[in-house]
Amino acid sequence: MSIEVNNESGEQVDERALAELGRFVLDAMRIDPLAELSVLLVDTGTMASLHQQWMDLPGPTDVMAFPMDGAEGPADRLDPSAPPGTDDEILEAMLGDVVLCPGVAADQAASAGHSTEAELHLLCTHGILHLLGYDHGEPDTEREMFELQARLVQEWARQSGRGPIRTPLPGTGGEVRDSPGGRHG
Repeated sequence: MSIEVNNESGEQVDERALAELGRFVLDAMRIDPLAELSVLLVDTGTMASLHQQWMDLPGPTDVMAFPMDGAEGPADRLDPSAPPGTDDEILEAMLGDVVLCPGVAADQAASAGHSTEAELHLLCTHGILHLLGYDHGEPDTEREMFELQARLVQEWARQSGRGPIRTPLPGTGGEVRDSPGGRHG
């Protein structure tokens, strides 16, 4: 599995940890080991330009995902808690690019009550899920995506010893985070 991390943000970021997280998420999602993923970290000015160009929205955002190769698969193959699929096909492709903005992540991390690294890990997971076809535009799809995202980042935090990572709760537009102890705040 090829995971390329390029830091053009000017911020100090543990690129190796992001690559390990990407590998963890793709393995958990049963994505072909030959799949490729790119993670790009940019400054707020670059992210604001991308946000305006691709979403027609002003200002920087935290994460954007740019899928390639149409790497979507059947839903039962994307849920790590689902039984194995019945076909022999697994996803093999250039999944796409996840673009992260450490400057925005730092602000969100302070509000969430965890480290900037934890926020970047959450955002990277979020971006990868978008590349795999998950969305949060409707209440049902938001719940599905945010619950899966929470399971993935909590398992990552447990296995890697990184964290805590406070994940957004479904139905809150990402504004309310779950605390490590399970209380909301």
